[in-house]
Amino acid sequence: YTAMNSIKTVVCCKYTKYENILLLALVQGQSESQQPKIQLRLAGDKRKHYEGRLEVFYNNEWGTICDDDFSIEAAHVACRELGYLGAVAWSPSAKFGQGEGRIWLDNVHCTGGEKSLAECPSNGVGVSDCRHSEDVGVICNQKRIPGHRFINTMNNNVETLEERVEEIRIRPISSHLKRIPVTEGYVEIKDRGKWRQICDEQWTHLNSRVTCGMYGFPGEKKYNNKVYKSLSMRKKKNYWGFSVNCTGNEAHLSSCRLGKALEPKRNGTCGRGLPVVVSCVPGRAFASSSSTGFRKAYRPEQPLVRLRGGANIGEGRVEVLKNGVWGTVCDDNWNLRAATIVCRELGFGSAKEALTGAKLGQGMGPVHMNEVECSGFEKSLTDCYFNNDALGCSHEEDAAVRCNIPAMGFQKRIRLSGGRNPYEGRVEVLTEKNGSLIWGTVCSENWGMIEAMVVCRQLGLGFASHAFQETWYWAGDASADNVVMSGVRCSGTEMSLPQCLHHGKHINCPRGGGRFAAGVSCSDTAPDLVLNAQLVEQTAYLEDRPMYALECALEENCLSSTAKKNDHSSYRRLLRFSSQIHNVGQSDFRPKMGHHAWTWHECHRHYHSIEVFTHYDLLSLNGTKVAEGHKASFCLEDTQCDEGIQKRYLCANFGEQGITVGCWDTYRHDIDCQWIDITDVKPGDYIFQVVINPNYDVAESDYTNNFMKCKCRYDGYRIWTYHCHTGGSRSSDMDEYPGMSNRLHFR
Repeated sequence: YTAMNSIKTVVCCKYTKYENILLLALVQGQSESQQPKIQLRLAGDKRKHYEGRLEVFYNNEWGTICDDDFSIEAAHVACRELGYLGAVAWSPSAKFGQGEGRIWLDNVHCTGGEKSLAECPSNGVGVSDCRHSEDVGVICNQKRIPGHRFINTMNNNVETLEERVEEIRIRPISSHLKRIPVTEGYVEIKDRGKWRQICDEQWTHLNSRVTCGMYGFPGEKKYNNKVYKSLSMRKKKNYWGFSVNCTGNEAHLSSCRLGKALEPKRNGTCGRGLPVVVSCVPGRAFASSSSTGFRKAYRPEQPLVRLRGGANIGEGRVEVLKNGVWGTVCDDNWNLRAATIVCRELGFGSAKEALTGAKLGQGMGPVHMNEVECSGFEKSLTDCYFNNDALGCSHEEDAAVRCNIPAMGFQKRIRLSGGRNPYEGRVEVLTEKNGSLIWGTVCSENWGMIEAMVVCRQLGLGFASHAFQETWYWAGDASADNVVMSGVRCSGTEMSLPQCLHHGKHINCPRGGGRFAAGVSCSDTAPDLVLNAQLVEQTAYLEDRPMYALECALEENCLSSTAKKNDHSSYRRLLRFSSQIHNVGQSDFRPKMGHHAWTWHECHRHYHSIEVFTHYDLLSLNGTKVAEGHKASFCLEDTQCDEGIQKRYLCANFGEQGITVGCWDTYRHDIDCQWIDITDVKPGDYIFQVVINPNYDVAESDYTNNFMKCKCRYDGYRIWTYHCHTGGSRSSDMDEYPGMSNRLHFR
């Protein structure tokens, strides 16, 4: 009351233009343009990823929120801002532990419809009379908002230098200048605009480990000290005024603690020391070769850990191999230290981010590890302590990483030209011709989604969303119209387009470049379709169906070729089953073609949006096809969705077709063409195979899980299907089927 009277006194008695503006701001609140830019995170010990102390990042500082007047509506706003569907509850009185720093918000009043806590009325940023014993916490719904884009503007550094540096580099000596990547050289720090060396008197191998890790290398090695000692004698030194003290687990040199200040010497030396030099060991995928440099595609160095679903090199959902079966890691206690173990194990550097909450997509199969704790020096994630009991962990809690990778210069040798935005355009590559470097186009003959994926990855633009064989609508650089690369054929695992098979110097492109050159559009998210193998195994059965009931199926080529010779009174023997296809990716699965290109089929009274959506095949044990079927995409829709996710796609009334993230499309066993015609198949043992999106018409974040195989026994009257599993779910050592490994290699 006294405070309010004071404000009234100011307004009444000292009524000026400026106080009037101040009063209007207090009464009306901040407009959208004046709203403070904030970022939220959940913190605290011994918690799930979807709960914790609510912290706010504002003005380059993390702080907390006071529990005064906080409500479930405010919790809903905060959880949605963090990418969850909403809040389950909120907790007062620092239930998740007391925070540190400023208390940025107090007396927050939300209606529940705001997009950010910054929109909710409060005392004002930084205005609070609370203590950290009143820090508020929230418990969010475990379900994430489909397609929510998590943008982290902060690094994961725990400690920061008081003495901030502008930049750090490894400067190679002249004889190493042409080596890519740069693995050895002087460590230099940019301080107040000048590059300075670091004195090596207190430098340790742990400091070198951190430096190599931040540049994308898993480890450090010894180097020829005589060369650098000789060079340092000739040049004037310019030392930075501090030493560095790293533990070896930091993600960046700027995260290490400062050592003692160095006493400057008149002659520019640092006692008996010399400038610091590091020599790093590149991962196998980045090691230079004697040919054109980097012809081989990327392969993980260790078979026990892998990354899946990442948009760029060195990122993805973490999966581990246990008893021959691949599974995921629960994000309870997941941190940067454990993430760095994964990155180094796979031949990358230290981790940039340790991601929780399946931010890079959900996995499948078991959850193998929970509550992982690493010292930071293990050779493999499987060497870390972890809890075998993953009860309560779902795939919505799958852990992921983003790793530092070496600067390979891939992005400098390719560009997109003529597009409406930086994510699309005609593909142009830099190549050497007659001793000089020129830009040119790529032949579009046989250009497809897999090749487009490699281009987008090389540019650091994520996944491909489309591959174009004509680019007349994009006015590229006329000087780059000539074709400089043809016959491109990629497996999908390459880091750059030159690593793919191609014609080399002997270009062969009948249509030429220009408007017929290859083009792409890229996206930072993609869908990921996975078939429910268990449902296929449980629902498979035989049906003898008369030809007169199969006229539509015959018209749509869903029967074997011998069916065309049969009369109406004959029967066909069909292996029928249900299929349930989940979208566990980060964006909706949509048909390649728009409404205008869909084909109407009068017999079944439906539109086909994709020519072939699935292949159904029966194979002999040596992999030879003995019977087949196919499923045209007559109706891609959301049959069912996870709790809290709304259906978006329904086929009725010529509606939009697709599969929403978190939803699945079910093809029941009693639908036409949901079968394999085995009329002409002899009794015996076979392999039953289903392949989704077989022609790669639509981009996906992971094609390796698009197929399923089962063992199958047919005695002439009955059929048994067993040991069904999806591609990529087992180790190659346990593979019971021929050709079960990544089918991209056999394109």
